[in-house]
Amino acid sequence: MFAEPEFWVAVAFVILMGVFAYLGVHRTMLTALDHRSARIKAELDDAKRIKEEAAKLLAEYKDRRASAEREAQDIITNARADAERIATEAKARMEDFVARRTKTAEGKIALAEAQALADVRAAAAEAAIQAASTILSQSVKGEVADKLLARGIDEVKAKLN
Repeated sequence: MFAEPEFWVAVAFVILMGVFAYLGVHRTMLTALDHRSARIKAELDDAKRIKEEAAKLLAEYKDRRASAEREAQDIITNARADAERIATEAKARMEDFVARRTKTAEGKIALAEAQALADVRAAAAEAAIQAASTILSQSVKGEVADKLLARGIDEVKAKLN
């Protein structure tokens, strides 16, 4: 048994453990393990806290993105509505402009027709006066003729004007 190497390894191991126990190595190792355990726990807590903060930031950015998308959609909707309103107003203004221009043109045409009719009437009256004057001057002579002619011409002019 003393000649066996395993026996001597076991004896050396027991002596080493005794020396370690006497020097308090086990307490130092336990303290180091406790410190390492505390450090790992703190790192895990920090990692958990950071993960929660990251989740909050992600949710906040998702909310902001959704809000920005809604706002962009609202802007697009408002822009389309404004464009349709402006197009409708422009169409109404154009129709009003065309209607006013048409009315003005119709007024000018009616005025030109009235003026042409008046010109034709005046020319016809002038021709009738000339014809009556010629006929009266040939059929009636003297001072009576001149008075009748003048009075007739004045009456015709008064009635035509």
